[in-house]
Amino acid sequence: MKYVDEFRDGEKARILVKGIHELMSTMDTPKDRPLHIMEVCGGHTHSIFRYGVEGMLPKTIELVHGPGCPVCVLPMGRVDDCVSIAERPEVIFTTFGDAMRVPGSKVSLLQAKADGADVRMVYSPMDALALARKHRDREIVFFGLGFETTMPSTALTILQADREGVTNFSVFCNHITIVPTIKAILDSPDIRIDGFLGPGHVSMVVGTRPYEFIAQYYHKPMVVAGFEPLDILQSIWMVVKQIKDGRCEIENQYARVVPDEGNAAALKAVSEVYELREFFEWRGLGSIDHSGVRLRDDYARFDAERKFAVPNLKITDPKSCQCGEVLKGVIKPWQCKVFGSACTPHSPLGALMVSSEGACAAYYQYGGLKKHEAAT
Repeated sequence: MKYVDEFRDGEKARILVKGIHELMSTMDTPKDRPLHIMEVCGGHTHSIFRYGVEGMLPKTIELVHGPGCPVCVLPMGRVDDCVSIAERPEVIFTTFGDAMRVPGSKVSLLQAKADGADVRMVYSPMDALALARKHRDREIVFFGLGFETTMPSTALTILQADREGVTNFSVFCNHITIVPTIKAILDSPDIRIDGFLGPGHVSMVVGTRPYEFIAQYYHKPMVVAGFEPLDILQSIWMVVKQIKDGRCEIENQYARVVPDEGNAAALKAVSEVYELREFFEWRGLGSIDHSGVRLRDDYARFDAERKFAVPNLKITDPKSCQCGEVLKGVIKPWQCKVFGSACTPHSPLGALMVSSEGACAAYYQYGGLKKHEAAT
């Protein structure tokens, strides 16, 4: 398949792997302190496990799985807010499929659906708007979730609803921003990161310039990476090469898709519809300043958080769940006490086991359970 097969070429992969090993052999890296490279995006985490990239690398490189899965960082209290809206008899609550099974403090959206709530899976916010046109007697709520990748589609749907004068459509906005998150990770005292694989999908919207602070102020290299195995291997080589050369730059390996300036039309829609929240709560990372967005006052009539009373309570995760430590890269998924036992994709205890982009789900699917069993 064009633009896929050429990025999965085994011979080219072997050349890149050899290049990484040769580059690392020329560097003075302590055996007890490998280079820590964090892939920010959950899509990268999934690809790394799927294609066995981690096993191809020298022991002197350790990949750290970051917080780039928006479903995984959704705090339990926000799930409870979703359920409280969905349980209202006048509401049809719409959501992407991977958010339906995220555990709340009592039930998930899927369990609420089983109990009688009208919860429906959609593929886009436009699907939710179509339901609002069809069911004028119901309130249609779309669960707006995701980084800057999905932010524009929600914004454009709100602008369309505004143009059409649709009054029974609203968004429960949980969109989050990537830059404050990376900054929070870099400011964390227990994190040691030597370089980053930058998020490909987010960067299609925002470009590469917003990441310049990482190189300028934190002196860490970042390479915006694609999602195929050759993309990831080449990006790792580029990060290691920067470290060897003593450089700290923002490089764009995914230039075939990501423009340095970003997507102007998408950014315009985002700027028109949203404003930054003062702070937003993240599962495992706590409250991060200016890391989420809400609808501007001009679009308040489309804001489900204002239209419906929600509990808006802060709920702590179960003590046995170590999603926070995994999200920050402090432990690997298989080191969690409940991985593969109390917490599986069929009965997830934590959000990282729900989404296909979650590190725990990816580890479980691609052989991490054997590591857990060996360790225990």
